[in-house]
Amino acid sequence: MRFVWPEFLWLLAIAPVAVWFYLWLLRRRRISALRFPSLGLVHAANPGKAWRRHVAPAVFLLALLTGILASARPSAVITLPSQQRTIILAIDVSLSMRATDVQPSRIAAAQEAAKAFVKELPNDVRIGVVSFAGTASIVQTPTNNTEDLVAAIDRLQLDRQTAIGSGVVVSLAALFPEDHELNLESMVLGKRSGRSAEREMAAKKAEPKQEKKVGPVDPGSNTSKAIILLTDGRRTTGPLPSDTARMAAERGIKVYTVGFGTAQGASVGIEGYSIYMAFDEETLKTIADITRAEYFHASTAEGLKKVYQDLSSRLVLQREYTEIAMLFAALAAALMLVAAAFSLAWAPRSA
Repeated sequence: MRFVWPEFLWLLAIAPVAVWFYLWLLRRRRISALRFPSLGLVHAANPGKAWRRHVAPAVFLLALLTGILASARPSAVITLPSQQRTIILAIDVSLSMRATDVQPSRIAAAQEAAKAFVKELPNDVRIGVVSFAGTASIVQTPTNNTEDLVAAIDRLQLDRQTAIGSGVVVSLAALFPEDHELNLESMVLGKRSGRSAEREMAAKKAEPKQEKKVGPVDPGSNTSKAIILLTDGRRTTGPLPSDTARMAAERGIKVYTVGFGTAQGASVGIEGYSIYMAFDEETLKTIADITRAEYFHASTAEGLKKVYQDLSSRLVLQREYTEIAMLFAALAAALMLVAAAFSLAWAPRSA
């Protein structure tokens, strides 16, 4: 437990002072009772109920201490529904995914795990699917329609090369369709095509009073969107993954990376040639670090399913420090009422 205003905890020193004062009052009453023996006889007639008069003060003291804790604004780690409600699955579809070191093949295992992930998430979570090889494309825009998502995952087709950075850029474009800076063509070619330029100019004319773009935010601060990037290879083309990771970080997006396949890699037959494939673990860790996310390694189909299950719990339910001062304040008020009730019910009354 943490406290926003820990300096208020010094008020807890009131407790021993209050106990000392209460004992002093009891001692003073006992001396007074000796001066009037008849009152002492009255109390002696009900020795079993003498403890009742201490209950109300004890509960009152507990309420006071609870109120002091509330004033210090405590916060605790609580598991709450996450606000991350749009997730992009960026899946590597390079030819190396046909390797069979993961049965029946890497791509088949990845598809099955992705479909299981989609089916387990609640309906209010929107998911998009992006595939990347030599370039990247949006296979399915974010939706909560499970059937559409499963069909999109089944449509994945393998192609040459691996452009991890392109997968990140297109995933960001799926999350921010109005962000004209997320233009993969301009990043690769160094310029915008005629159609891209025309679309951007038309958008600017249609929104002449559009507010200026907000500057970069803290990495990982966007709690409503996230990217899960799965690859089994290393970059062979496209923008640098580290550069695109910084683009995600500037928008507060976490990019969770998953390295799929055996650590030693595998040989894949492509057009009559046997080519050795292995994923670049350091690059994937760098992407996750830059975006304040995490890196996972899955070497089997079952391992990949477990990674997705772990990510599902992290994205839908998250543990974070939440202020619970109101809970302590409500408890203090309830204890005050209980103390008052005990005082009215059991306090001795004069005739």
